[in-house]
Amino acid sequence: MIVAISITLFFIILRFSVTVFNFVSNPKLTRVSRVYDELVSILIPARDEEENILTLLTSIHQQDYKNYEVIIYDDDSSDGTYAICSAFANSHPRFSVIKGGMLPRGWLGKTHACHQLSLKATGRYLLFLDADDRISNGLINSAVHRMQLHKLGLLSLFTNQEMKTIGEKTTVPILHYMLLNLLPLRLIYLAKTAIVSTACGQFMLFDSAIYRQNQWHSEAKDKVVEDAEIMKLVKSAGHNGEVLLANGMISCRMYKSYREAINGFSKNALALFNYSITGLLLNILLSIGGPMVILMTLNFQLIFFMVGLIVLTRVMTSLSAGQNALQNILLHPVQMTNLVIIAFLSIQKYLTKTNTWKGRRI
Repeated sequence: MIVAISITLFFIILRFSVTVFNFVSNPKLTRVSRVYDELVSILIPARDEEENILTLLTSIHQQDYKNYEVIIYDDDSSDGTYAICSAFANSHPRFSVIKGGMLPRGWLGKTHACHQLSLKATGRYLLFLDADDRISNGLINSAVHRMQLHKLGLLSLFTNQEMKTIGEKTTVPILHYMLLNLLPLRLIYLAKTAIVSTACGQFMLFDSAIYRQNQWHSEAKDKVVEDAEIMKLVKSAGHNGEVLLANGMISCRMYKSYREAINGFSKNALALFNYSITGLLLNILLSIGGPMVILMTLNFQLIFFMVGLIVLTRVMTSLSAGQNALQNILLHPVQMTNLVIIAFLSIQKYLTKTNTWKGRRI
């Protein structure tokens, strides 16, 4: 019992320390007043996105960066995605649409779509966005500034998350909570080793010259978590990579229901641990099993110390992510329960080879 309590407290204090580092270092994209005019190719892979895509296209058209082109790759959609994008492109000359076909063997859908988009792009920078994003003024200019300031091969942003239903609020905040108390984001740029890497596919901005030399999406063509894999490849090749929080300049509603969120997160959960079932279960055990052991001691001082650190961690991660801190504190037990469900489903899908997304087996 003493060993279990000691390990749990060490893990909680370690995660709290990482959270404090992230909160104090404030790894957010900074707005800049300097104006840039390099051509940015905005590249959007889209499959069955008729409910989302028009919001993104409109936000791009309304934002303040002037020199850009937009290319959309319709990845064999079964809904009205292609028709919506084509109609928008017909009345907006900066926008164009590619009609995709069957997915080649050995590729995953998103990596193939992104690779095809890169072949058509002509910009100095290649900006890959997800179809459910929504961008705001200052985003592209500030991101280009960051690319030039740090001579980056890749800049990735974790977007602000829009949540409307209770199902989303009990699942989606897990993303930033796990990110900001496990990984010091500033170290991704400062530490040149590829071991310290992650990224978010909702915003990936590349130096096009470096991208074309390496064809990053082709290199990661069969990876479920292709964004993190590409950051590893970028750093392994000796280029600078950086990951920041979006600071309100880009948002995304990842999922629109509890079922969507559980299915979406369980698709990637095990892949984040390099398909190590032991690693995933150990993380769950330390995150949830450990605190349960401390609660069972009925030691008020120990419980108060543990709960205090967890609450402070939730406050800091919520404020950094632009989320409601009180809401996340109150929903923390439900979110952790959902984390267990996500982990279980991720392992089940992996062992039974039933992991699918948008009608395709992964």
